[in-house]
Amino acid sequence: MTKTALVVGASGIAGSATATLLLDHGWTVHGLARRPTGQVGVQPVVADLQDRAGTAEALRAIDPDAVFISTWLRQDSEAENIRVNSAMVRNLLDGLPKSGGPRHVALVTGLKHYLGPFEAYGKGTLPQTPFRETQGRLDIENFYYAQEDALFAAAARDGFSWSVHSPHTVIGLAVGNAMNMGTTLAVYATVCRETGRPFVFPGSAAQWSGLTDMTDAGQLARHLLWATETPATHNEAFNIVNGDVFRWQWMWERIAAWFGIEATPFDGTVRPLEQQMAGDAQVWKEIATRKGLAEPDLARLASPWHTDADLGRPIEVVTDMSKSRRLGFTGYQPTDDAFFALFKRLRAERLIP
Repeated sequence: MTKTALVVGASGIAGSATATLLLDHGWTVHGLARRPTGQVGVQPVVADLQDRAGTAEALRAIDPDAVFISTWLRQDSEAENIRVNSAMVRNLLDGLPKSGGPRHVALVTGLKHYLGPFEAYGKGTLPQTPFRETQGRLDIENFYYAQEDALFAAAARDGFSWSVHSPHTVIGLAVGNAMNMGTTLAVYATVCRETGRPFVFPGSAAQWSGLTDMTDAGQLARHLLWATETPATHNEAFNIVNGDVFRWQWMWERIAAWFGIEATPFDGTVRPLEQQMAGDAQVWKEIATRKGLAEPDLARLASPWHTDADLGRPIEVVTDMSKSRRLGFTGYQPTDDAFFALFKRLRAERLIP
């Protein structure tokens, strides 16, 4: 029988990749978003998860076998992040029909579970790397924890199984996404090439020389489906990364080469992209007009603040995947290939020249 999925945040990087994978596996897919993108094969569900009654009405006729939650809304403080994002999870799970109810709910969070919220990101006492699921929560308020608690409470009440998935920075395609390093670097490299500006690594010496890893959106989607369909993974939390490690001093040169530019030698100075790209909205609009690009609004493609948070960390970040490996997940994705595949898609869709 055909299985039915509800992908929440279907217009985002993780959600759109998850919807694509589910469709490829024969699922019927409903995609919930405030502004659905019209992804082929996905049945759109328009809802604002902050609107409890409106969410319940939008979900009234949908009875999914599995729910995949990959959405959040950034607020001005962590207290507001906790209030808004935990309420969104509650409104979603409370609004699902109770006739059969979902059999499984998968929640996507991230490495802020180990690194702390934006207000204290990468600061204070942090667990040793590689990050392992057994390290648990930091002694600090975090909206990821509040989302998890809302999920756990609903699962205990309604009897469905759950899984929590913590990726590192996700590489994938979505326009208008709040956390989009891959497209941000593609736009930055394009601006450097078109204007002759130096392609300067914006982050810290620790990130430049230390080991790190990342998560391709397709790899995350495969992990979500695997956990949904594997009983041994139910009611467990997992890390999910590509399976390789690299140093930015190696990756930066490879990204530069893809765009046909030279990587400027790193001198140890932090030069945040938010500062480097502060005046680039008009520059990008001119490039987009001259090259016939599909999106002239820089703010819908690039998220320099988020890329700065990742590349400015004072510690290396490596994530352990042993828990998933022991339970049978064998997915692997070279991170440089993930970047290059994204760049090709961005070019094919006329988002970069």
